[in-house]
Amino acid sequence: MPKAKKKEQPIILITNDDGITAPGIRALIEAVQHLGKVTVVAPDKPQSGMGHAVTIGHPLRLHVAHQFGDIEAYQCSGTPVDCVKLAVDKVLHRKPDICLSGINHGANHSINVIYSGTMSAALEASIESIPSIGFSLLDHSIEADFAGAKKYAAILVEHILQTNYDKHLCLNVNIPAVDEPLLKGLKVCRQAYAKYEEEFDERLDPSGKKYYWLTGAFLNFDKGKDTDVWALKNNYVSVVPVQFDLTNHELKEKLAQKIPSNVEKK
Repeated sequence: MPKAKKKEQPIILITNDDGITAPGIRALIEAVQHLGKVTVVAPDKPQSGMGHAVTIGHPLRLHVAHQFGDIEAYQCSGTPVDCVKLAVDKVLHRKPDICLSGINHGANHSINVIYSGTMSAALEASIESIPSIGFSLLDHSIEADFAGAKKYAAILVEHILQTNYDKHLCLNVNIPAVDEPLLKGLKVCRQAYAKYEEEFDERLDPSGKKYYWLTGAFLNFDKGKDTDVWALKNNYVSVVPVQFDLTNHELKEKLAQKIPSNVEKK
């Protein structure tokens, strides 16, 4: 009787925007390495707030990294999006089964998704038809406790790998900074309408020249109980499906009804 063909392990690509030495990326590797073959391609320095930036005009460097034992890992001189592109083309030479970004030190809920290097890496994978998840813990500390984040990352990644979702799936996952037993579970929700009220603090450098330091406060204008802000405030892990298609489909239909498609030439 012929032997059953051994099922190949899924390929899991991991990146981040805090840099390859950040504790969060190590926590993510530890959380999911039992679920497949992990390959890491991450920035060689912090790239927070880079959004969907790509490197144009100067070379990208890619070097082997040895931070994670037997895990294949590379550090890249570029942005999180560069890391995903290089990983697919020059490291894996194929599309991975899933791309994970994080675990970010700090929140990426609500409007943060627009600026986030963590989520831009995940969205880049989604553009390339690779299911993806971005993970963020609401704790900027280098000594942050990732126990709860690791638990729910493993649950979600296993579920996505075992379920036939759309190939463009992208999830924005945020985890409250509380002890793991206090987490109430996963809450699938929508992105809240919230934003930063920003101010630029004007200062003087040692030579007396002006410079500006960005400050401000995060304000939530959305009182819905189905939002990521509400979920996180109530100790749920928020799960928001996001997409790279920025079309406002509802407004598109209204405009199509009111704006004439054929303008008569004079």
